[in-house]
This record gives sequence, C-alpha cells and structure tokens, in this order.
Amino acid sequence: MNPHNQILTENFLEHLALERSMAQNSIEAYKNDMSKLSYYTETILGDRNFELLTLDDLSAFLEWTAKFGLSPRTQARILSAIKHFFNFLVLDQKIEVSPAYLLSTPKLDLHLPTVLSVEEIDQIESAIDLSSDEGERNRAIIETLYSCGLRVSELINLKLTDIYPDLGTIKVIGKGDKMRIVPISEVALKYITYYLEKTRCHMAINNENKDYLFLNRRGRKLTRVMIFTIVKRLCDAAGITKEVSPHTFRHSFATHLVEGGASLRAVQEMLGHESIQTTEIYTHLDSNYLRDAIMSHHPRSDRQLLNFQDF
Repeated sequence: MNPHNQILTENFLEHLALERSMAQNSIEAYKNDMSKLSYYTETILGDRNFELLTLDDLSAFLEWTAKFGLSPRTQARILSAIKHFFNFLVLDQKIEVSPAYLLSTPKLDLHLPTVLSVEEIDQIESAIDLSSDEGERNRAIIETLYSCGLRVSELINLKLTDIYPDLGTIKVIGKGDKMRIVPISEVALKYITYYLEKTRCHMAINNENKDYLFLNRRGRKLTRVMIFTIVKRLCDAAGITKEVSPHTFRHSFATHLVEGGASLRAVQEMLGHESIQTTEIYTHLDSNYLRDAIMSHHPRSDRQLLNFQDF
C-alpha cells in the first residue's frame, strides 16, 4: 500500500475503534474494504493519494468492485466504509469536502427475519425438562433472551451484578462495549431466581466465572455455540419447524413491541441499535402481521376483495 495512504487508513481505523467505539469485526470489514480501494488507486489510478480522489474516481471504483459478483449488501458496506473514511478526512482537515457525499447506495432486497409468536415461545418453554440439571437454567435463558431482546454475546456475558430486581432492569454491554439499561420482565426475574436457588447455588463454580449468571455444568461461562445448541434442541422438542436461532428471540421481542404500539425510538434504545434505520425493519414485519391478521379474520378475505397495498 502507498505509505501515505496506509497512514491515513491506520488513522481512520483507530478513529473507528477509539472515537466511534465500533466493534472489532466491523473494523476488520472496513479494513478489508479500504484495502480494495487502495489496490484500485495503485493499479488503476497510478498510485494516487486518497485526498486527490474525485466523485468520478469513487463511482468507477464501485463499478469495478461490482464486476467481481459482490452482493448488493457487500457493495453497500463498501460504500459505507468509503463515506465514513472521507468524512473522517474532512474531520481531520485533510480535505474540505467529501467526494463520496453524492455516491448512491445499491438497492438491497429486504430480508425479513424469522419471528416466533408468543404461543410458539410458550411452546418452547413448555418443552423444557425442568427435572434435569439444566432445566431451570434453560428456561431462564429462553425467557431472558425473549423478554430483554438480547444478543447471544450479551446473554453469555450477563453477570449477577448486572441484574437489578428492585428496579426491574438489567445492565447490558453491547457492541463496541456500549452500555444500556433494559427492562426485564417479572417472569424472567422469577425464572432467574428459580435457577439461582435450585441449580446454580449447588454448583462448583470456577473462580474466574463466579460472577457470570449462566454457567455450564462445570461451573464455567456458557459459549455462543452452547446457546445455539440449547435453542436447537428445545425447538426440536417443541415441534417448531421454523429456522430458529437465539437471535430469533431478539427479533420476536422487537416485533411484539412494535405490534403492541411501542415507538421505534424506544425499540431502538432497548435493542442497542446505533441507527434507527436498523430498527425500521420491524415496521415491515408489523405490516406483514397486520396483513395476515386481516386476511385471517376479515369476513371478505376469502373473496380476495382486500388489497393490503391500498391502505
């Protein structure tokens, strides 16, 4: 890489980590995207410095990357990296105006995630064998995933000191080590209490893991893989045929909130989304829910007289 461009790239990645608190995997993705831009400027543009790139140069770069069969979503991420980078150069007073400002985003196909109904979640919890050593723990895990909308990483890193029963909240450390306070249901608190009193208190707990809430039978913190395995086994036992992962409970949490009338801003805060645009997918899920409700219950639905697009 051009030494000058390499310094700019390193400063940019440091900015993402320290000032924007971006997750490490996102930083690595941006690093890969910047390496593509660097390769293009060296091989196609004659080793030009980043500050001299124009809107036409960046448009041509995006067209060049599209030739490699990248998905629209990957192209959108590359565009995001470029825009963030040139905004950083403006912030760092290396350039006056970002040449990436007018770049257009590739159109993405909307992918709606799988969502469980409340009845299906109850069905999964009913399939838990509470007579087993892990039963109380697994029930608390499922209810906490659902009632708090947690990511898997947030669940396995949840500590005893993060739970505030008197306030009905928990402290969650999300992406980029960002902390948020999330309400927790009385049902989840009840199941956590059962787990603590009936199972966890009898375990031989490793000192390094003694403050973590959910532990395996050897007294160690659970892994992401173990949570996926627990969810898969419970769904099989409950006869759930949908493609379900731990993240499905997070989607279900958000969708049920939107269906119940919660504002997108409130849902954004509870999920820990950096951008409201990420949360907006649940309005599409809610629209599908409304359409299904109409087609299932309206007296004219069997005559196909309702066109949901007219609403």
